[in-house]
Amino acid sequence: MRAVEALGLRHDGERLWILDQTALPAREVWLEAGPPDLMVEHIQRLRVRGAPLIGVAAALSLAWHAEQSVGAGAVRDSAVRLRAARPTAVNLMLAVDRVMRAAGPAFDVDALIGEAYAIFDEDVNLCQAMAARGVSLVAEGEGILTHCNTGGLATAGIGTALGVIRRAHELGRRIHVYVDETRPLLQGARLTAWELGRLGIPYTLLADGMAPILMRDGRITRIFVGADRIARNGDLANKVGTYAVAVAARHHAVPFHPVAPWTTVDLSCPDGGHIPIEQRASEEVRGARGSFGAVEWSPSDAPVFNPAFDVTPAHLVSALVLDCGVVAADALARGELARLIGQPV
Repeated sequence: MRAVEALGLRHDGERLWILDQTALPAREVWLEAGPPDLMVEHIQRLRVRGAPLIGVAAALSLAWHAEQSVGAGAVRDSAVRLRAARPTAVNLMLAVDRVMRAAGPAFDVDALIGEAYAIFDEDVNLCQAMAARGVSLVAEGEGILTHCNTGGLATAGIGTALGVIRRAHELGRRIHVYVDETRPLLQGARLTAWELGRLGIPYTLLADGMAPILMRDGRITRIFVGADRIARNGDLANKVGTYAVAVAARHHAVPFHPVAPWTTVDLSCPDGGHIPIEQRASEEVRGARGSFGAVEWSPSDAPVFNPAFDVTPAHLVSALVLDCGVVAADALARGELARLIGQPV
């Protein structure tokens, strides 16, 4: 296998590693991640996360596993476990299915490995294409809100929504970014703030729920978020809290733009009501764990509702940014998404 490197994942030619995102921003810790059962654990514990990146990571884990000459049966069993690691992010299932389909009935290991690297390279290129499409929406001096983390830690390239923001900064648009902390696991506070700091992009961190104040006052003028699955009609699942942001944006007439590659669109899913939503452990809401140790701020038996994602209906989307085009709200309503996805970059 050849060496590849991204912000959150790398292969040195022999071993596959992921950057432990649960240790950020305090520590940068690289963990071995080749064996599929280990990769399943990393995905479920959010050590590696982001819909595009977990698809890439799963594909490379299967390629590493196949190269160990474990046999077709073992790799197929591992593919089943990886595919089920997180039910909402469609990129994971698509990537696993692609590498296994490439292997074919004869189980061609070289073809499987080649497809895994094609998925990595493709994601890098998709990020560049999304940035090029989305930056056309950004005006000089805008205040941009983003939710969760959608940058190099979530993809093999520069990111989805954060990739657009990065490109606008590189072009000198003098933007300022507002970052939702993103409860309960603080991916905005821990990860997006870390990435923006590394890139030198001006930002302000917000507690969840504060953004509508800044929308009202005209300081947030545009919103870019990611997506983990987009249904055929344009409804989308993203990190919980996105729906509330979209509702506030509509009330304040602030443009709301999900950004995603074509690999996140699931044309077999008719609408948001058919997107499976992952429910996570109650402990994530009752307290927090990190480099500071563990803190509990609720009764240990407090009942908890903890969906990892929520669904934003298509009618709240101002324009959907894909690698293959920008789909305006009226085009989404006409069903144009399916036609466009037939022409990926």
